[in-house]
Amino acid sequence: MKTIIVVGNGMVGYKFCEKFAAREESKHFKLIVFGEEPRAAYDRVHLSEFFENRDAKALEMAPLEWYADNDIELVVNERVTDIHRSKKTITTASEKEFKYDYLVLATGSAPFVPPIQGVEKKGVFVYRTIEDLEAMLAYAEEIKKTKPNSKAAILGGGLLGLEAGKAVMDMGLEPHVVEFAPKLMPRQLDSRSSNVLQLTLESIGIAIHTGKATNSIMGNGTITGMDFGEDDKLDVDMLVISAGIRPRDELGKTCNLEMGVRGGIVVNDKMQTSDPTIFAIGEVALYNQMIYGLVAPGYEMAEVAVNQILEQNEVVMKPEIDMSTKLKLIGVDVASFGIPYMPAEKGLSIIYENKTKGIYKRINVSHDGKTLLGGIMVGDAEDYSILHQMYLNNMPLPDNAEELIVGSRGEGGSAFGSAMDLPDTAVICSCEAVTKGQVCCSVLEDGNETMKDVAKATKATTGCGGCKPMVADLIKESLKTLGKTVKERLCEHFDYSRQELFDLAKLKGITDYDTLLDEVG
Repeated sequence: MKTIIVVGNGMVGYKFCEKFAAREESKHFKLIVFGEEPRAAYDRVHLSEFFENRDAKALEMAPLEWYADNDIELVVNERVTDIHRSKKTITTASEKEFKYDYLVLATGSAPFVPPIQGVEKKGVFVYRTIEDLEAMLAYAEEIKKTKPNSKAAILGGGLLGLEAGKAVMDMGLEPHVVEFAPKLMPRQLDSRSSNVLQLTLESIGIAIHTGKATNSIMGNGTITGMDFGEDDKLDVDMLVISAGIRPRDELGKTCNLEMGVRGGIVVNDKMQTSDPTIFAIGEVALYNQMIYGLVAPGYEMAEVAVNQILEQNEVVMKPEIDMSTKLKLIGVDVASFGIPYMPAEKGLSIIYENKTKGIYKRINVSHDGKTLLGGIMVGDAEDYSILHQMYLNNMPLPDNAEELIVGSRGEGGSAFGSAMDLPDTAVICSCEAVTKGQVCCSVLEDGNETMKDVAKATKATTGCGGCKPMVADLIKESLKTLGKTVKERLCEHFDYSRQELFDLAKLKGITDYDTLLDEVG
């Protein structure tokens, strides 16, 4: 029996295990997984939810029993220190040695800590693991005892930085986001959409400081503030650093695998490193000279590695990776797809902006107006899923392309048409690589009629959840083709439409959510 060792028990390492365990051929292998943290894999995408319930188990990808049930040996609290390629063994920090036939490096990334004077001071944290969050919570409680109106800064105005801003609010501290670039989320948003996002965040109590280069962290052993130079300072009692990531590629260096100039372990389209028996997936892998920090590409890499080890050699990574993303930042929808913004010589942009409602939408189209090239959405991303699919599948645009973001101005319904118009090969759930055909087949052939049943059968919607609206549409339209009556429910939690709930609340004089829930639950 051959042995596969997976180094790294994060989301991508877990996904490799899940996909491998689902294959019949897996019974011919022994699978051992090593994780540095003292727990099984958990969902880092929703890490900020830990501050709402303080329940680490709620973030688990799977319980410990899942590993045992699938004959996977999980070793936690154990760091792998060396790879011996000539012997095909690995060594751990406790000086134990394990032999492998295939080695999968899913070590992910570590927070980038800028070389700022004073960064080692007490009260400075990184935002990466549950242990980081527990330390932040303990420190927040400590400083609030002596200073009730304590302030905390977040260094970094990207995706994780803004999530950390929400975490700071949940801890009862006054949040300040500090960004070196002149705008928030500089990689995903243009200046106008970033400004709309900033105004929205400021309206809920998050102070934004853009264009700030931190020279030093003030305080005698404990942070008291940040110095930006030229008498520009910010008094804070805690600092959370979320200034980017660096691949955890040290194991590749110790065994002389081919490395990228700026870090990362070089892989081919089979996810093989320069040693064909060693694979790298996720944020540690340098593919096409890029490190991909999103969940979906990491999951795709895991799928490719599984197939290569099982000698399904036709499954390889695509040359170009889709970096589109949709998420809810502190209650604000933010999405981008394709080419978010571009110079005029490459295409034309159609922009809708409503500052009173905190909404910004932009789509980029080809000069002939026939092809969707990308877009940005802030404040309202309801149509993201269908726009993303139109982009991915090169679907023709309507004559009045502006209707895609401002709505149809005449009769005849939506400018989008139906989700059923998508090809069966369209990937609806990028996290789990579930196609439109698989969702429809689950309804039409397997008899699954609810979102819960389809999710259980296909795993669609079980990742980031961004595909839920489109999956719901596909379920509804598939049921209609079977001649079944489809009730227009508000969501999967209520067996009522929006109008029915409104009428019920009005009739019975219900004025709060809990009472309404008791009435219809």
